[in-house]
Amino acid sequence: MPEGSKKAGESPHWEDSRVDAFMEYLSVEKNCSPRTLSNYHHALARYVEGTSPFRGWEAADADDFRDYLYDCMKSGWARSTVRLHFAALRSFYKFLNRRCGFKVNPIAEVQLPKIEKKLPVVLNIKQVTELLEKPFQVDQPKQAPVWTAARDAAILELFYSSGVRLAELAAMNVEDFDLHNECVRVVGKGSKERVCPVGNLAAEAIHRYRNEARVMGGALFISKLRKRLTPRAISNVFKKYHALSDIPVNVSPHKLRHSFATHLLDNGADLRSVQTLLGHASLSTTQIYTHVSIERMKRVYEESHPRA
Repeated sequence: MPEGSKKAGESPHWEDSRVDAFMEYLSVEKNCSPRTLSNYHHALARYVEGTSPFRGWEAADADDFRDYLYDCMKSGWARSTVRLHFAALRSFYKFLNRRCGFKVNPIAEVQLPKIEKKLPVVLNIKQVTELLEKPFQVDQPKQAPVWTAARDAAILELFYSSGVRLAELAAMNVEDFDLHNECVRVVGKGSKERVCPVGNLAAEAIHRYRNEARVMGGALFISKLRKRLTPRAISNVFKKYHALSDIPVNVSPHKLRHSFATHLLDNGADLRSVQTLLGHASLSTTQIYTHVSIERMKRVYEESHPRA
């Protein structure tokens, strides 16, 4: 079966010169992120591990990949996971066609399941406000630095104010934040840079945190050991304050990103501007937030109109 007996995220130890060349191509020529490289290598390794016997990349045909797709779906993989794995396989075969003289791409004949269109969960403004105000309303652990509340408030404010991704915020340095112009430089997917405006409240929160923690250079958000906060540590900040709140839905950095986009559209922002702020390569990715806004308008209409 595709999942095998290994832990999630663990790839079997195997060597393949063509895969090695493909990974070098992705890294050097395509400038893919480490996460993309890991995901693609993992997907290729999973296919080799889950195919018995593995007949080699040149001998594999469309039926082999249809069988693999069937096994993936039967194993309960999410459609998004299946599509990610096959995207890696498809890209690999394109590389084999162009660089290794392969004549066909068997993945091109495989029809994948359509992605499930789930509307993102969005916090309302009252819930966002409750979350953002929580750091200064609770007692911090005795061993925590005195600036913990200021740091956590700055993290939450910046997420909601700019709509950045978790990895983007974790990677920020002090020099990326421009207090005078109230904006932040963000390095997004594919190492693409963009500048996101930062609201006055978020800018003040960051300024206060930096003064209290004496953060003058290097990583913007640090731990009590003055090391860069990891994405996991930042996620734990959300879990901490969600547990202390009355917000009924789970809270994560990505939900604040969803809320950021939806609230902008609710208040008249145009889709192209929201796309730019989010760092989406395709407008179609941003369009899901218009569906959220429409659903919210429908609920307001049904609750408010006397003949709804």
